[in-house]
Amino acid sequence: MERPDTYKTIKSPSEGLYKEKGSRFIACAWPAGSETEIKAILDETRRKYHDARHHSYGYVIGADSAIWRVNDDGEPSGTAGRPIIGQIRSFGLTNVLVVVSRYFGGKLLGASGLANAYKMATRSALSNAEIIDRIVTESFELKFPYSSLSTVMKILKEYNVEQAEHTFDIECIMVITIRLSLKETVLSHLSRVGNITVDKLF
Repeated sequence: MERPDTYKTIKSPSEGLYKEKGSRFIACAWPAGSETEIKAILDETRRKYHDARHHSYGYVIGADSAIWRVNDDGEPSGTAGRPIIGQIRSFGLTNVLVVVSRYFGGKLLGASGLANAYKMATRSALSNAEIIDRIVTESFELKFPYSSLSTVMKILKEYNVEQAEHTFDIECIMVITIRLSLKETVLSHLSRVGNITVDKLF
């Protein structure tokens, strides 16, 4: 099965608010592409809402949504993190973190009431976000003689391959970004160019 080369995410952070029986649920949705990035956002959110009783969250990462996690942060099991990630999936999003900070209003909501509150707060934040499509790409460094430049450029132009940087001299060095679905085709064409080396960048 091929990996998808497009996915939906949010363009920038957004917030939502849900109130129930005096409790306030402040949801913050963030675009995030790595668990390192997520940890920094969680730390920032806990500082910003330091007096909140709970900071429950859920996230999904990867074009194939392969990495995900939920955390109830002290709420009854399954009442916070799952409703949060359920909304992320309902919107068809990935590379998204949603943190819901709860200020307790003095009245218990019960398990179903809590789950609904976290769900509605998350839905509010995601509804306020601008949803965008992203393309999955991979980067490669090319090295080839100047005499092959026109051939290489013709291939790159044909498949709309982006050049991140380049140096044209006796030996040309170029960093390119290829859409995942076109990678094999483009690399196959490039491999036929004389004296070219292609190295994947990580």
